[in-house]
Amino acid sequence: MSIKLDQVSLVHPNGHRAVGNVSFEIDSGERVAIIGPSGAGKTTLLRLLATALRPSAGEIRILGDDPWRVGRGVLRELRCRVGMVHQAPPIPPRQRVVTAVLAGRLGRWPLWKGLASLVYPVDIEGARQMLARMEIADKLFERCDRLSGGQLQRVGVARILYQQPDLLLTDEPVSAVDPALSDRVIGELNSEAIERGVTLVASLHAVDLALHWFPRIIGIRGGEIAFDLPPARVTDAMLKDLYASEAAVPTQTNAPLAMQPTGIRRKPMCS
Repeated sequence: MSIKLDQVSLVHPNGHRAVGNVSFEIDSGERVAIIGPSGAGKTTLLRLLATALRPSAGEIRILGDDPWRVGRGVLRELRCRVGMVHQAPPIPPRQRVVTAVLAGRLGRWPLWKGLASLVYPVDIEGARQMLARMEIADKLFERCDRLSGGQLQRVGVARILYQQPDLLLTDEPVSAVDPALSDRVIGELNSEAIERGVTLVASLHAVDLALHWFPRIIGIRGGEIAFDLPPARVTDAMLKDLYASEAAVPTQTNAPLAMQPTGIRRKPMCS
């Protein structure tokens, strides 16, 4: 078991309930997409899985441990096994891209190696390979503040690929990336999960990407689970209800999903 949530809730200090009574399990090696309207609680849920937030109620287990019932050393080790791609990657603007990618393994390196890498990158070729998967290897020595938002998101993905965590979490990792590259990035994340047999949980605003790439879809609305189904069983009516607060179901209709469908694509490419 990779993830287990049992009646998990999170209430902010101002009284707003971001997540309420959420329960589900995700087996090791599963690939799950979380979809839902803006403000539904998707980011909060991922931050709970990343142990960045502590639940107000309920129990949570990540990679076999309850992060809030273990010692600091075990928690530090657990966090090194979890990789998170943020919608806006927390990368120092003046940092070089190569350094930002290599930072993915800082938690596993001894202190001297991390400090040495700040002076001269210790694994330039490794960083280059991850950036090549994101089609930005030419930005290897560029400063991060000179990248576009989409390029910076792909640097964040390259960093998590270099980290090689046991649990991959991604929060809207392609929101600033054009449709063609979005498909490539999500495909690379799925390939990584399949090849290494690790768990991938992705929050996505583009429903067509979620239905195309992931064997399991969790819909969330108002901080609660609306449905938890394989893509073939997610109906248009369910999606309309899920996104009732938005003008339309968000899609990326220009994405090269093998054959462009007339509606939302439902059959995942990978299994």
